[in-house]
Amino acid sequence: MLRKIFDQTSVKMHTRKYQVLNEVRIYKENIIHNLNVFKSLNPDCYISAVLKSNAYGHGLRQIAEILNDSQCEFIDIDGYFEAHKIMNLTKHKILVMGYILPGNIKLLDNKKCSYVIQDQDSLKALGEDGRNFKVHVEINTGMNRLGINPNEIKSYLETLSKYKNLELEGVMSHLADADNPDDSYTDMQIKVFDKAVAQIHKIGFNPKYIHIAQSAGSAKTKSKYANVLRVGIGLYGINPLEKTDNNYSKLTDLRPAMEIQSTIIKVLDLKPGERVSYNGIYKADSERKIAALPLGYYEWVPRELSDKGFFTFNQTKLPIRGRVCMNHTMIDISGTKLSVGDKVCVVSKDNKLNSIQNYSDKYGLFAYHLLTRTNESIRRTIV
Repeated sequence: MLRKIFDQTSVKMHTRKYQVLNEVRIYKENIIHNLNVFKSLNPDCYISAVLKSNAYGHGLRQIAEILNDSQCEFIDIDGYFEAHKIMNLTKHKILVMGYILPGNIKLLDNKKCSYVIQDQDSLKALGEDGRNFKVHVEINTGMNRLGINPNEIKSYLETLSKYKNLELEGVMSHLADADNPDDSYTDMQIKVFDKAVAQIHKIGFNPKYIHIAQSAGSAKTKSKYANVLRVGIGLYGINPLEKTDNNYSKLTDLRPAMEIQSTIIKVLDLKPGERVSYNGIYKADSERKIAALPLGYYEWVPRELSDKGFFTFNQTKLPIRGRVCMNHTMIDISGTKLSVGDKVCVVSKDNKLNSIQNYSDKYGLFAYHLLTRTNESIRRTIV
């Protein structure tokens, strides 16, 4: 046993010393700043930070560690495997929002975690476990993905009442169209939700946490019962609202928290007429200096950026040449003094040039996907 612990510790120490070619840098100050933006918009609400999908690509453990210095009521994740990764790291309560197979309930933590239970079969399985569990019920108000319909509330609560070990800690829903400048669908969902909460209160339950709004909804929700805000994409500095939205300006102070850097590993002198990468879609029309980077679409770089995107060095644009490969991307460094070993900025934390937001706006790419596609194999460093 001691030998195993020693080997694991040795590997961790050795790994930290290993110099990496690609690095994801996470700016702690920006994460905390973004959390405070939402808190200032909703001073009477608890904040629940969404860390599902590896914290939107930023690194589950790293963001959980950063948030230990913040006032979060919950850390929200999707699968229990995510909760297990941060169980002994986070100081906050964990809300598991994803579906749990009934056969796995006996393996669940019932001290630090609360669970969104979507159906009565899962509710029964949780109750029959015998241990005390805190439950959040999701109401389907128009997303039509998960949750119970309003006409199922009475029977759901009747089932829950049969098990004295179950506590209805929360009620939630999810806004399907909050990033739309037209708020009519969002307003309809909130009315359905508030009516459902009123029904739950009338039946005799008084859940502590009531939540419907995510980052986009935070700027526009008018629920008279909601007291929790689930902050997802906004926590990482992305404004989910369109510029034509009347509420867009409320979230313009968000700061991107991620920066991706890579290292030049080879420099080639290209002659006129020579081509670069698969299918030769780029052909030099003059002498060019091309640099190879050790990251491609496996690590992060969308293939859609082939021969039209760019990275930067000190705000100088370095165009991508040819097709993006699985583990390599070639860039044009002509006119610079860059050489092997120099660092290049792949994703900027500034809202300009090659930021996530500008990649999304300029090339029609989905900002959420740009973040979550960041491969877990790249080292995350908290700055």
